[in-house]
Amino acid sequence: MHSVAILVLDRVVPFDMAAPMQVFDWTRLPDGRRPYRVRLCAETPEVPVDGGLTLRVDRGLEALADADTVIVPGRAEGAPPLSPAVLAALRGAAEAGTRIASVCVGAFVLAEAGLLDGLRATTHWAAAEQLAAAHPLVEVQPDVLYVDNGQILTSAGAAAALDLCLHMIRRDLGSVVAANAARMSVMPLEREGGQAQFIVHEHPPVPRGSDLEPVLDWIEDNLAHEVTLAAMAARAGMSERTFSRRFREQTGTTPLQWLLRARVRRAQYLLENSDHTVERIAQQAGFGSPTAFRERFRKVVGTTPHAYRSAFHGRRTAPAAHP
Repeated sequence: MHSVAILVLDRVVPFDMAAPMQVFDWTRLPDGRRPYRVRLCAETPEVPVDGGLTLRVDRGLEALADADTVIVPGRAEGAPPLSPAVLAALRGAAEAGTRIASVCVGAFVLAEAGLLDGLRATTHWAAAEQLAAAHPLVEVQPDVLYVDNGQILTSAGAAAALDLCLHMIRRDLGSVVAANAARMSVMPLEREGGQAQFIVHEHPPVPRGSDLEPVLDWIEDNLAHEVTLAAMAARAGMSERTFSRRFREQTGTTPLQWLLRARVRRAQYLLENSDHTVERIAQQAGFGSPTAFRERFRKVVGTTPHAYRSAFHGRRTAPAAHP
């Protein structure tokens, strides 16, 4: 039987912990046997969890030493620093060859233990920049569901943790067992790790008080129309070269990249809040054609307009033609 130890840390997010518990506990072999034994472990017998609850745990950090897989859930914001004992236990498990996986911002725990140095990793997209800044030796990939480095694995949000667990089950026991576990969890088995997270891009920054502010406001007001670099520069009263240099200095990106993000943000808003067809949204956001819209939206957001609408639009929408 494969032993799975879920490490419960102070202020752990309950759903981050429950998701892997459920999928492994529900896994069955063709003859009905349970292939996994799931145990909670912690540094102390009682652990405060997010939401004001306290969890009693019957196994200590020694459980990491005899586990085949260790899963580290995410912790809520404001959680206390990790203890040296926890970090040492994780490092010891890694040195012994134990498979170690993280859920959501649990990647920060693995990174602090030094287990992600030189490796690719992911976390929730909203925390990806923070992870990259805090741990520059980690190659953060913010737009995937999970990353499998062999021994060390990381996942995005709690839902992506289910994808990662099903991936590990498939790796351990094959597709038939994993497919049955997916059905029990009411999850699709076919979502691969490289499928993008649904990233909500913030509105492109407008540096208030800068001499570029009027032209940036003009760009936003004219997204549905053709906006060229020459037109932007003329609006700002500069040469294209000077305008491009000043733009990068004040916004951190190029004029055309800023324009693309503004159009994508407009399209995201319309997909979330309107019943307009993809063709109409492509026109309103200034993409020129539905084909160009689909291609550029997928490149920036990581998914199709149709999939984005299905995930974020809470009511029945008008049909989109071949999104």
